[in-house]
Amino acid sequence: MSIRLFEGKEHALYYWKYRISPSQDIINIILTFLQKHRSPPFGLAVDVGCGSGQGTVLLGPHFSEVVGTDVSPAQLNMAMQHSTAHNITYRECPAEKLSMENATVDLVTTIAAFHWFDHPCFLKEVDRILKPQGCLVLLDYSIIMELSYGHCSETLNDICKELYAALMPYRNPYLGDSSLDLYKRTYNTLEYPVKEWHENLWVRKTVPLSHYIGMIESLSNYQAMLREDPEKAKQLSLDTTERLVKAMGVASEDTEVLLSVRYYGLLACKP
Repeated sequence: MSIRLFEGKEHALYYWKYRISPSQDIINIILTFLQKHRSPPFGLAVDVGCGSGQGTVLLGPHFSEVVGTDVSPAQLNMAMQHSTAHNITYRECPAEKLSMENATVDLVTTIAAFHWFDHPCFLKEVDRILKPQGCLVLLDYSIIMELSYGHCSETLNDICKELYAALMPYRNPYLGDSSLDLYKRTYNTLEYPVKEWHENLWVRKTVPLSHYIGMIESLSNYQAMLREDPEKAKQLSLDTTERLVKAMGVASEDTEVLLSVRYYGLLACKP
């Protein structure tokens, strides 16, 4: 079983505009791990569940070829609109049935997507397409994000915690109680002898407050609330924005804040 979400054109646009990509530091951790087990130059990298391609493009400079895959035509169209690199292409296919030949891939990544897949089927497919000593990276980030602004950061994050609590009842049942637990469990049971676990990979970026709200609105929890009760979802977004702006003592939601997002996940090398 896998779950198909994020497929509307408007949602794909939200993804492109507001989702926070992994930092260069995280990309460097991935490349360092890969270099320990495979000698450059690197051939093919596959970014599975690539969405609108923010993570895919970060791999481009380091590989001869990068392929982003997703089940959503709207997400892939958005990715192709914003990709100019000659060595990056996109393919529509399920994560559990990738179109690559056996043992042809140096690196497989999936960022904020693995939890939606049929986990055993996907991992079997990864093992099929990876070369010996090819590497797998599974990353996700916590919905609990942090805002910093002047002397009111604690107040801002108290408001944000109330927002997250309001969204929690709309968490998709397929995800279980904790995505972090899923990724840890996958790390512990993955039968690759060489692997690393990372739990505190912070990405910090200065963005307009409205950008933070847009990222929240792109989350599956918020989208589920929006489908069930559009007025409730829109009012929650509006009220949260007004409270944050008031706490900051500013006139506009375009005021910039420091947004901190915590990534976690695993890196593993096929024998």
